[in-house]
Amino acid sequence: QVQLVESGGGLVQAGGSLRLSCAASGRTFSLAAMGWFRQAPGKEREFAAAINWRGGSTYYTDSVKGRFTISRDNAKNTVYLQMNSLKPEDTAVYYCAASRSYSVKTTTCEYWGQGTQVTVSS
Repeated sequence: QVQLVESGGGLVQAGGSLRLSCAASGRTFSLAAMGWFRQAPGKEREFAAAINWRGGSTYYTDSVKGRFTISRDNAKNTVYLQMNSLKPEDTAVYYCAASRSYSVKTTTCEYWGQGTQVTVSS
């Protein structure tokens, strides 16, 4: 089993920045990739960004490209999401997820964090 604990959410004004962290513990050697998803009120959970645990390749949804950066610290088993130039439409609960494959989707990630609220005021 793998446990994921997120931190770093909060309230920020439009144009501001936040950094989310996701600490993984347990059988982390089994993981191939990790990612961040978000879910706004009344909407489905959507993919935001992902990173391969070993090679470090990164992937982003179009709406966050150029503003968000996903990174990892293998020694700390931690993944980060640096969010810059935040917009009100980025407001959502952000979830960290981990997959034993290189596919990072809501249907393929076996492990999920509890979520952290990000609110961007206009």
